[in-house]
Amino acid sequence: MTELTTPATKHRATFQWRGIAITVAAFVLALLAGAILMIVSDPEVAGQFAYLFTAPALPLGAAWGKVSSAYSALAVGAIGSPAALAATTREAAPLICAGLGVGLGFRAGLFNIGAQGQAIIGAILAAWVGFALQLPPVLHLIVALTAGVIGGAVWGGIVGYLKAKTGAHEVIVTIMFNYIAVGILAWLLTTKAFLRPGRQDPISPAVHDTSTFPSIFGQLHVGFLVALLAALGTWWLIERSTIGFTIRAVGANPHAAGTAGMDVARTTIITMAIAGLLAGLAGVQSAIGPAANGVPTPLSQGIVGSVGFDAITVALLGRSRPLGIVFAGLLFGGLHAGGLSMQSIAGTPLTLSMVLQALIVLFVAAPGLVRTLVPFLRERRAVVAGGQA
Repeated sequence: MTELTTPATKHRATFQWRGIAITVAAFVLALLAGAILMIVSDPEVAGQFAYLFTAPALPLGAAWGKVSSAYSALAVGAIGSPAALAATTREAAPLICAGLGVGLGFRAGLFNIGAQGQAIIGAILAAWVGFALQLPPVLHLIVALTAGVIGGAVWGGIVGYLKAKTGAHEVIVTIMFNYIAVGILAWLLTTKAFLRPGRQDPISPAVHDTSTFPSIFGQLHVGFLVALLAALGTWWLIERSTIGFTIRAVGANPHAAGTAGMDVARTTIITMAIAGLLAGLAGVQSAIGPAANGVPTPLSQGIVGSVGFDAITVALLGRSRPLGIVFAGLLFGGLHAGGLSMQSIAGTPLTLSMVLQALIVLFVAAPGLVRTLVPFLRERRAVVAGGQA
């Protein structure tokens, strides 16, 4: 049978493609804005514009040389070689996991600002299992991974319980839980159980090789495949499972979902627990995944960096869809990995890659601004009988 195409189906497909087009336009606009910043921030290039009307080839050539060298260095550092691709996947793996946790919360109408704290708890438990226990190779990795995701799930589940049972706003609670997680890590690194013998600075022993994600090619490791499996599992959960349907229903309208007989409180707790599990997996990636030097970074106060906060931008750019989050994570991973090449080859400040990320999020979060700057992305009003819009 041929599937009927209804006006509603056409509208939904058009809406999805327009959303993709707006995201691509946001990325292009961010690159253009970044190019302008590079030009005006370089005194030598900016000085050439004094000859714009007398010798336009000078400023335009200097500007093109600056921008093209910077962006080509960024591309080379991100995807220019197998080693660059491996570095991009290493940077992307924790961003994808944490982004999935934030995006799942968005689908349920919850703003999970606590991915940072959930990742820290996951990193603490995974690292402790990694350096404190002596287990066979495969079993050791499984135990470390399991401990980390359980820690993240519990940390997120507590927030969901407080939200469901007391009405506490998840934004405030997760922010406070981030501070608590940071404090717990700082305290643990002063204890004998976590402090490296013979050291006074807050750093743990190195995790055993048996607990680390095996490398496939340089910085490409099994942890990236785990992140892709997490994305696939999240997609199945949201789109194909009963609890996923409930999550989407609660996210669309919790009052209507409750009236229809759905347990909104239970769904909130489950959603935050799963979101915490995914963010905890990001912490596991940071704790037992190979770093740029090929070995995991020991547990320290900056073990997860800002992955939990970067995950918010990844989830926004990926529009809270698992596939979109994977591509967004790879994009930001490429910006992280290529930023070093951009600095060393083109002499561009490393902070410019952070500015590019901020600009991308700015344009993605403001689709009205993108449609204003790119007029052909504006929605056309349907014309009805009588010629009225």
